[in-house]
Amino acid sequence: MSALHGKNMSPLHALAREAGVERSWRDYAGVERDVSDASLRAVLAAIGLPAESDAQCRESAEQLAQELRHDSLPLITATQHEQIRLSGAPGPYRVTLEGGGVVEGGAEAADHGVSLPGISECGYHRLELGDFTTTIAVAPPRAFTLEDVSGGAKIWGLTVQLYGLRRHGDGGFGDYAALAEFGRRAAGHGADAIAISPVHAQFSANVHRFSPYAPSNRAALNVLHIAQESAAPDGGDLMDWPQAASAKLAALRAAFDAGHHAEGLHRFREEAGIGLERHALFEALAAELTRGNPAAQDWRNWPAAYQAPENPAVARFALENPREIEFHAWLQWQAEQGLAAAQAAAREAGAKIGLIADLAVGTDHAGSASWSRPDEVLKGLEIGAPPDLLSREGQSWGITAFSPRGLRNSGFAAFIDMLRHAMRHAGGVRIDHVMGLARLWVVPQGLRSAEGAYLNMPVEDLLRLVALESQRARAVILGEDLGTLPHGFGEKLNHAGIAGLRVMWFERDGPHFRPPAHWTPSAVAMTTTHDLPTVTGWWEGRDIEWRERLNFQGESPAERQENREALWTAFQESGATAAPLPRADDGAAASYVAAAHLGRAACTLALLPVEDALSLREQPNLPGTVDEHPNWRRRLPGDAETLFGREDFAARMAVLADARKQAK
Repeated sequence: MSALHGKNMSPLHALAREAGVERSWRDYAGVERDVSDASLRAVLAAIGLPAESDAQCRESAEQLAQELRHDSLPLITATQHEQIRLSGAPGPYRVTLEGGGVVEGGAEAADHGVSLPGISECGYHRLELGDFTTTIAVAPPRAFTLEDVSGGAKIWGLTVQLYGLRRHGDGGFGDYAALAEFGRRAAGHGADAIAISPVHAQFSANVHRFSPYAPSNRAALNVLHIAQESAAPDGGDLMDWPQAASAKLAALRAAFDAGHHAEGLHRFREEAGIGLERHALFEALAAELTRGNPAAQDWRNWPAAYQAPENPAVARFALENPREIEFHAWLQWQAEQGLAAAQAAAREAGAKIGLIADLAVGTDHAGSASWSRPDEVLKGLEIGAPPDLLSREGQSWGITAFSPRGLRNSGFAAFIDMLRHAMRHAGGVRIDHVMGLARLWVVPQGLRSAEGAYLNMPVEDLLRLVALESQRARAVILGEDLGTLPHGFGEKLNHAGIAGLRVMWFERDGPHFRPPAHWTPSAVAMTTTHDLPTVTGWWEGRDIEWRERLNFQGESPAERQENREALWTAFQESGATAAPLPRADDGAAASYVAAAHLGRAACTLALLPVEDALSLREQPNLPGTVDEHPNWRRRLPGDAETLFGREDFAARMAVLADARKQAK
């Protein structure tokens, strides 16, 4: 027996195992790499388990063991009809069902505890067993799936970066009204889904923060997308976020001051509850404390009296500044109405799914989520990725995520709130970096990314909660599963009803591109993503130009020509075209045929990025850059009426729709 599993395991390594901190990881070459003891101690300390000495490790292990007992947890999960195993002693139990009714019986002795018969009704129920009372979330075996909504048809949709949409008078970036018009017209052309960029809350006190994947709070909305006329010009091809955001916020403040909205706003605040109130309070505090003090844009630099929402100084601020808090609550109300209208527009125009919201993998450390629910997020750790072929030093994304201990000890409250918020005005949700449901690469602040470790998440609990909330909202779930996944995780996602992504660039067998008829039927087919080249940009080598400019590794022009030939051969073999290979500067021809090729995918849903529908050269985001590339700033070349009136746009949608009817 190895030291890893034997009785001679050190207290540090034993604690790491119980806490879900992996002691090793396998790199891109298949070589197993050890995590240093120093990194293990740093990660364990960051999740609240001190491990500087053997004695501390043992104390932390005892604390963790007590937390993990079922009779200490405020919420446990189970699968519908399946036997339930719990720690505890045999005896009578009582389940009060969420929908009314009671189930009673006797818990029988089982290995390391007791077993209860499965519960047939899904929902959040109350379980009483002896002196132990908890909530038991009983989930269906699978989420609401694409097959559930498609009725057996092969359906299609578009993906769009919301900020890039245009509408006359929008003030410089896309808004919910522009999204409503885009969704209405897309559905009118036969689209069943419109997948959008994240609309999570950002930072009204810091308009220089605008990455949709580093938000302030995933259970609140981006108020800059509210449709409000502003003094800012509509702008050119690239957005000026700080200028446009400042003008939009000023226009929204004027509208708030001039309006009469007490009754509707009061009802909205009552229904939204403590999550909304704390976010609005955070926004008001940030606006006050950052005046003349740029360092206060991070709440961790605020005076200590304001660093926790339950502090007396925060309560006094709330009593003295009700109007400011009301303003930020009003902004959320307006954003909710705008997003709801956009979903309604798409659905009423015939879309089976409508909007597919995008759920970022984490939040900014300086955001309202970390301030308002500090015990439920990781502190002192950043999430990222270990070294790989594209990034030999690894990646640190500068964001945080949920703490597995914090989630368990809080009854998964923040996770459930986030899911419900994402599904409230959408027919689907795309979970970014879905592997984060199973494990996260975490890096102690101050260390290199290569000095991080994998932190395991309570994946079975999280998947059950996703399935339960998905079925309740009748929202399909997509999981961004690109890259290397833990062994068996892809099958686990499929079993849970979560649709993975099949991106044309990665569907290969060696040098050959895989026929779309062989792509995974339960997955979602795409030509590209926001982090990858557009078809036109790839065909014309625009991504190679960017990588050469930035000294990034990538294909050579000669390798690209070989890949063009391989891709065009795949297009011909799929029946998407019989034409000869176009020139390397004819990306428009390639993007048209790519739409036909995509439509032939075996996948239930095919999503065509609007950049490919318009044959655009530039991609929305170039990973590994901050200011070197205009990430999240590109605008589309026209409003919805203009775009849908373009012959090339209509032609690509038509060839995609026709191919979907023929796909098997």
